Amino acid sequence: MPGEPPSSDGRIEEFLEYLSVEKNCSHRTLSNYEHAIAQFRGWFPPAKSWGDAEGEDFRDYLFLLMRGNLSRATVRLHFAALRSFYKFLVRRGGLAVNPVADVMLPKAEKKLPVVLKEKQVTELLEKPFHVIQPKQAPSWTPERDAAILELFYGSGIRLSELASLDVEDFDLHHECIRVIGKGGKERICPVGRTAAEAIHRYRNAAKVMSGPLFLSKLRRRLTTRAISDLFRKYHALCDIPQKASPHKLRHSFATHLLDHGADLRSVQTLLGHASLSTTQIYTHVSIERMKQVYEKAHPRA
Repeated sequence: MPGEPPSSDGRIEEFLEYLSVEKNCSHRTLSNYEHAIAQFRGWFPPAKSWGDAEGEDFRDYLFLLMRGNLSRATVRLHFAALRSFYKFLVRRGGLAVNPVADVMLPKAEKKLPVVLKEKQVTELLEKPFHVIQPKQAPSWTPERDAAILELFYGSGIRLSELASLDVEDFDLHHECIRVIGKGGKERICPVGRTAAEAIHRYRNAAKVMSGPLFLSKLRRRLTTRAISDLFRKYHALCDIPQKASPHKLRHSFATHLLDHGADLRSVQTLLGHASLSTTQIYTHVSIERMKQVYEKAHPRA
């Protein structure tokens, strides 16, 4: 595997600032890209500059990563970072060509998202009112947790999007929320009557009138980690064999919509996907579920 990267590099810092300020990339993307680029720099001979790297160097590096038993997704992420970095150097750093542009990468692994059945979702969403909460927990904890779970499934938004919601983003009358998604793009998501009523009950119980929508017991914004923890807590109490993750409700939201006749373009808009191809993975899930039903029910399957 690549050696230890140098402690700092001006070009990397310039690139990360560009991604942060001009591209509005998430902290996670910045962290992943910084790690990937610094790892390559740690492997590449220190006497050479960024401009000395050639296509053959990157093919050798690709071979090294593949021998390290990394997943295809991880390898592709490394090279996405390197390609983006060298594209930046061509535009801003005076580099003549991007040596990473023509490196052939392994095809991405196609993994279907794990989707909960509708009965499993119902069981999960009902859990907050059927368990004993810790003594130190606020009296409105069940209402808050129920609202969070209902909103995940009712809108299909991402964990980070839910955690960043403010009271002002929720429109009870129109049963929708204003969401700031990836790249700072804004969209309006319907949440459905059940989720809207759950949020309204929580706000009344916790007396949340302004600021962050979902609060901790200290009345601070609930973090993504805390939301993931509460999801896992209720998931563990259900008869659901799949691993726990709030993203499972996003997958279930999209798949159940398609199962019940929603068109792909509408689901793409609701999920905030930039590309339709990203949303199409859920059509494969629906087809697989349909095949399973067919094989169980048809006498000649």
